[in-house]
Amino acid sequence: MPVMKGLLAPQNTFLDTIATRFDGTHSNFILANAQVSKAQGFPIVYCSDGFCELTGFSRAEVMQKSCACKFLYGPESSETIILSIDDALDERKDFKEEIMFYKKAASLFWCLLEIVPIKNEKGDVVLFLASFKDITDNKAKAIPEGKREERRQGGLKTGSSFSSTRLRSSTVLYHISGHLHKCFSPLLSSDQNVFGDPPALPEYKVADAKKSKFILLHFSTFKAGWDWLILLATFYVAVTVPYNVCFIGDDDLTRSTTVSDIAVEILFIIDIVFSFRTTYVSKSGQVIFSARLICIHYMTTWFIIDLVAALPFDLLYAFKVSVVSVVHLLKTVRLLRLLRLLQKMDRYSQHSTVVLTLLMSMFALLAHWMACIWYVIGKKEMEANAYSWDIGWLHELGKRLESPYDPLGEVNGTGLSGPSLRSVYIASLYFTLSSLTSVGFGNVSANTDAEKIFSICTMLIGALMHALVFGNVTAIIQRMYSRWSQYHTRTKDLKDFIRVHHLPQGLKQRMLEYFQTTWSVNNGIDSNELLKDFPDELRSDITMHLNKEILELSLFASASRGCLRSLSLHIKTTFCAPGEYLLRQGDALQAIFFVCSGSMEVLKDGMVLAILGKGDLIGANMSIDDRVIKTNADVKALTYCDLQCINLSGLYEVLDLYPEYTSRFVQDIHLDLTYNLREGHECHVSDAKHPHSYTWNQARTHTHSKTMLNKLYRAIGKQENAHPEAAHLQHCREEEHLDLLHHRSVWHLLGIRPQGASEGSVYGPVHHKCRAPRHPGPLYQPVSEEGPENWQSHPSHRLFSLLPNGKQY
Repeated sequence: MPVMKGLLAPQNTFLDTIATRFDGTHSNFILANAQVSKAQGFPIVYCSDGFCELTGFSRAEVMQKSCACKFLYGPESSETIILSIDDALDERKDFKEEIMFYKKAASLFWCLLEIVPIKNEKGDVVLFLASFKDITDNKAKAIPEGKREERRQGGLKTGSSFSSTRLRSSTVLYHISGHLHKCFSPLLSSDQNVFGDPPALPEYKVADAKKSKFILLHFSTFKAGWDWLILLATFYVAVTVPYNVCFIGDDDLTRSTTVSDIAVEILFIIDIVFSFRTTYVSKSGQVIFSARLICIHYMTTWFIIDLVAALPFDLLYAFKVSVVSVVHLLKTVRLLRLLRLLQKMDRYSQHSTVVLTLLMSMFALLAHWMACIWYVIGKKEMEANAYSWDIGWLHELGKRLESPYDPLGEVNGTGLSGPSLRSVYIASLYFTLSSLTSVGFGNVSANTDAEKIFSICTMLIGALMHALVFGNVTAIIQRMYSRWSQYHTRTKDLKDFIRVHHLPQGLKQRMLEYFQTTWSVNNGIDSNELLKDFPDELRSDITMHLNKEILELSLFASASRGCLRSLSLHIKTTFCAPGEYLLRQGDALQAIFFVCSGSMEVLKDGMVLAILGKGDLIGANMSIDDRVIKTNADVKALTYCDLQCINLSGLYEVLDLYPEYTSRFVQDIHLDLTYNLREGHECHVSDAKHPHSYTWNQARTHTHSKTMLNKLYRAIGKQENAHPEAAHLQHCREEEHLDLLHHRSVWHLLGIRPQGASEGSVYGPVHHKCRAPRHPGPLYQPVSEEGPENWQSHPSHRLFSLLPNGKQY
């Protein structure tokens, strides 16, 4: 059962609490940072409005000044006390003394200064709380009259500039609270009472909500299941109570539902107990856990209704106590519990199926109530005119069923003769449903004045319910199938576009497949449109989560969090269907692509240069001044591919904002590129021409290169066995070795034959199932620098053992 959870995030209410607690005559205090060195002077991080009024200084003038308040010192300030203040601050200990301070207007006042260090749970002093109490009046008797008058005038002059009412803005408190949160430990406490009688200072910490024992969360799974049980019990009461009152009447001793009625009453009583221990959401959106506040809230809202609805009337019948008809009418107050259902309707509003079921149930319940009232009207009409007429609907029903009413008869449990209760109830329900839906057939009709008046009221109620219930039902059904309807609308528009512009069959098929596949991926939801109204902070956190795979590349490992957040806003998701070209040779590269799923191939002149899979990065090495990059090959999708791309224009914007990361990005991008698409970056070039290509020592230390080699071994299906006949390669000249590696590179093993090579030569194609190397340059460099003794362990030696038919060069 969906419920508004309320605001559950832990909050730091230290500043609000202390400002509220000491917002009186003794609210002149400051807070200072005690975690800095003495040389920094323990800067003030907060000052109260009372302190500003007392001293005449504004908050801007006081903030970040020394906690010793040297700006209040003057000629008559005691040097001894000043030194004692410095010692107390330096030693982080309590201090209390009377001292003469000077206001901003240079007027003197006596002040009772009290400094209390606030410690955290580890015993470290993290804050100083200094209070200032004006005791000038107490000292007035000890001061000569002349100086006393001068000081009084100075005080009035100063006070006039701050005579306005003190306002503690919630915005300022929030700002200061955030400032404190950045500067101090999250757990601060005070073991001492600064101001005597007032309560102890609150802890400065991010406090979780204090939950009392046996408190139920209003959004918990247990409470949701209990609410569904109470909902079913409420519907049971709404059905049985009117039926028992109208059809059974005083014959309650013979009822077969007594046990179930008592069980329902017990459930209602237990629900009252649970309601006294269930959290609720306040008007401000906070979740209230206090047992006292929960009790007060429940007593002032639904307690009276729930108590009356839970009165155990059925226990009277269980103990064979006879009751009068007034008691039967009192049982109808249980229907007041339906008001609780109306209160909770908004909880179900996001589930169309549940709302649809509840609305139809309410309509059927209304028809049931109207049927009970219809029977009571017919019964009372017949009892009032038992011998004078027989034109009521019950008389007509009895004649048609050949069971007429006899005023002297005692059958069927109705006090009269006539049809059975079952037949009478079905006929009543049939009439009310026909009237409510305005499709009556007239076989059960109103004949007397009372019956006609009731029929008119039923039709009016039916018109209202038809508009209310079935209007909502229509809207709910449309909402349930809104996505499906949108899909068909878009598909029809696409087909109309194809028909109007006479697109060929192949292009038509590609368009339809692309649309259908992209819809299955995002369900028609435009994430950019959905997130545009969110604040940048929240939107960047969401995009970082959505694009975490590409942001976890080592390329971005050195980027700051702010840089990653900015980059995530420029990452877009795209899709490529089988056979579609992501890039064409000679195109201007507009983005860097990351393959999230599927596989692609890199083609040049019909030859496969690389096969790309999940986790591969496609792009080009770049410099900050290189704004136009031409591609050297085609990139084509082999399967349905999901890709994430970083637009180069957005990437350059981010690099301009974070210049400290720019050089690292330009230097490291080729390390993560699975294939370099830069035009002119040929496969077989030396490191001298392309300083960004790998040497063997670099390739051996790069984890992804090792992974590529392992995939190559598995693809060819050979084992990594050293071949003894390769020993003569140790004595090859450097020129011959370069030529050897040039013609036996991994690219040739992948099936790219050099010009003039025959089909059956060792350059024949092999299985193209491996990922391409990260860099199309030569993977193998001379190893003479490593010495002959390392040749057997060199990866290039193992590659030669993989040549077809075991041939060696």
